[in-house]
Amino acid sequence: MASMDWYRVENEGEIPSPALLVYPERIIGNLQKMIEIAGDVDRLRPHVKTHKLPELIGMQLSLGISRFKCATIAEAEMVAGSGGTDILLAHQPVGPNVVRLRFLMDRYPKVRWATVVDNPKIVKNLGEVFSDAPRKLVVYVDLDCGMHRTGITPGDEARSLYESVVKAPGMEAGGIHAYDGHNHEPDLKKRTEQCDNDFVSVLNFKDDLESAGLTVPELVAGGTPTFPIHAKHPERICSPGTTTLWDFGYEDGLPDMDFECAAVLMTRVVSRLGENRVCFDLGHKAVGADKPSPRVRILGYESAETEVHSEEHLTMRLDKPGGLDVGDTCYGVPAHVCPTVALHDHAWVVQNGKAIGLWEIAARRRSLGV
Repeated sequence: MASMDWYRVENEGEIPSPALLVYPERIIGNLQKMIEIAGDVDRLRPHVKTHKLPELIGMQLSLGISRFKCATIAEAEMVAGSGGTDILLAHQPVGPNVVRLRFLMDRYPKVRWATVVDNPKIVKNLGEVFSDAPRKLVVYVDLDCGMHRTGITPGDEARSLYESVVKAPGMEAGGIHAYDGHNHEPDLKKRTEQCDNDFVSVLNFKDDLESAGLTVPELVAGGTPTFPIHAKHPERICSPGTTTLWDFGYEDGLPDMDFECAAVLMTRVVSRLGENRVCFDLGHKAVGADKPSPRVRILGYESAETEVHSEEHLTMRLDKPGGLDVGDTCYGVPAHVCPTVALHDHAWVVQNGKAIGLWEIAARRRSLGV
């Protein structure tokens, strides 16, 4: 198969559209590149929210990656059930999720369970629930390093919070978690400067804690855009996510990171609207709608313009007339792969140009067993 048509499958007639396709060989290549950048598998804690796939956890375990980061209880349970032994719920548990996390520890007592906090009330709640747990819950203080979404500002309150974790029953301090998801600067030099500036307060806070005699075992830092920057600092644990599957949003926005797209959407033309306008069965129930249009790049028609994107339909004006008719199959790369994967019940697995089976997107659900 020609490299320019790497995404095409010979048995596409067997696949109902819209469909999500994944390419294990490309995924393995991306995982190997992640390890190469990090320099050591122990410095990687990949975020599973991108793929939510047990099979992909297995692929990472086979390469020596055993530490993972999650956004939901369901993702955490999926990782534990797939063999992960060190799982960080990087979403402060509130409400029933505190007890659900304890249930997971009881069900998987050999797993090193961890979470993040930015509020003393949650430290108190966790202490009450985990005081008699089979092992201590590892808790990281979540710092706001500029995104202003979650996390506590480095300073006296944050230090007091860290001290409360150290003293709380059923817990041990894991260190600091700091996510700089606001840094999407395309130019690597400028992105690095912004990252370094954002982390001045984080590193100063870490030094203050250690100067006060408090142990800070780890600094879990960053996501995908700043991954290669944090990777140059051996004391930091890196948490890229999108690097496993990639998408055209990061492909365009982060030109220094040469990962390969390993997830593609298959779609069909459901209506032809004149010489160069077509409608695909690729509504925003099948592709993440959190980004502005274009939300998908149709391969072979990369300059096509989105006219209307609704629940079940995507109308586009093609960049070249003709060539597509009703029923024709096309393939597209999403702008943002993470929410796109979460819209599909399963992914078709493509090897050697043929779809050979299905992987269930198990953790797209809010609840599995717990």
